[in-house]
Amino acid sequence: MDYKLDHSSSVPLHVQAEEFIREMIRRDEYRKGKLLPNEVELSRQLGISRNTLRQAINKLVMEGLLVRKKGYGTTVSTQNVMSNARNWKSFSQEMRSQGMKVQNFELHISYKAAPAEALKFFNIKNDHSLLCLERLRGKPGLPFVYFISYFNPSIPMTVEEDMSLPLYDILEKKYGVSVKISKEFVSARAADRAMAGKLGIAEGDPVLVRKRFVLDKDGIPVEYNVGYYRADSFTYSIEFTNDL
Repeated sequence: MDYKLDHSSSVPLHVQAEEFIREMIRRDEYRKGKLLPNEVELSRQLGISRNTLRQAINKLVMEGLLVRKKGYGTTVSTQNVMSNARNWKSFSQEMRSQGMKVQNFELHISYKAAPAEALKFFNIKNDHSLLCLERLRGKPGLPFVYFISYFNPSIPMTVEEDMSLPLYDILEKKYGVSVKISKEFVSARAADRAMAGKLGIAEGDPVLVRKRFVLDKDGIPVEYNVGYYRADSFTYSIEFTNDL
């Protein structure tokens, strides 16, 4: 890849270098184990110092995308799905940003009795059946997350929806609902027999439970979503800044 950084840009050089490396490691040869160019060669190619390059590489190592091996070099890590708490993305966007293809292994849509937490989120006082979307998803050959979503009944979706399309595209293009905010909670638990069977793990193995309370641009509840992830295939990345 022939690429030069823009030294006149307001975007810091280490950030530009980070984006370049992100693009580079999506190429098949690097994903199959090819070593990244050494730091001397890569810093010369980009026209930056080794310290600046190292800052970019360190960020990707911290995110779990790269692995450094002393005396060997830097390679792309075995790909887990990374989620960044600072930048909310849909599952499809998360996968696409890491160069992974999404595969649906199961898809079910029906009306079901909603859990109390979902009813409270949608401000529904009585027991109520809501449209429920269940999907076993992952990358080709590896299902690693089971999603269960309930939707605000004010959105006139039905069991006839074509859920092979991206969910949030359906909501925006067909119903004029533009999602804006996702409030998330992540916890851990042991997989029960049913979930272990879905995810291809042993009963009692750890799963990460990720709850999402999704609202539109006006703060109106849209979706209550729970995702059950294989703990060996999902990493939740959080970055804090000290403003003191």
